[in-house]
Amino acid sequence: MIVIDYRDKRPLYEQVAEKLSQLIICGALESNAKLPSVRSLALDLSINPNTIQRAYMQLEQDGYIYTIVGRGNYVTDRTEWQKGYQVAARQELSESLAKAKSSGLTLEDVLSMARQCYVGEAGTPPGDGSAASGNAGAENGIAAASGNAATQGNMSMGNASTTSKEEPTE
Repeated sequence: MIVIDYRDKRPLYEQVAEKLSQLIICGALESNAKLPSVRSLALDLSINPNTIQRAYMQLEQDGYIYTIVGRGNYVTDRTEWQKGYQVAARQELSESLAKAKSSGLTLEDVLSMARQCYVGEAGTPPGDGSAASGNAGAENGIAAASGNAATQGNMSMGNASTTSKEEPTE
């Protein structure tokens, strides 16, 4: 599900690219799956087609999708994008560990947090649907947005769907 958060300060194309990459990473969009056309996704999300095209270009640069001219955009095989994703994850982890060390966290604290992240609370593995899993929603192809400006609706993308109506605010 793609959720556009109009309160998010990031450009819409970055939000769309991030949500699609999350769907690819968690397996909701399988290798060689055809993505919706630029026009149909733009229509479903009620945003400009140029925004979707820019998101698709970003995903292609990041190695998540490939384009066949005249036929559409397709999800790249996992082995092709996974190396780049792992390099980025290692870089982020390294930066986070440096921050944790400088904040005074001990190695034991960090290892405990890492175990908890990998195994989850009470020994349940992440992604089993429990609240302990930070990725439980993403693994089901659901991406949540913060604030009341999250959008809701439907468009089929295999196991995923897009959304685009604004919720009322209180």
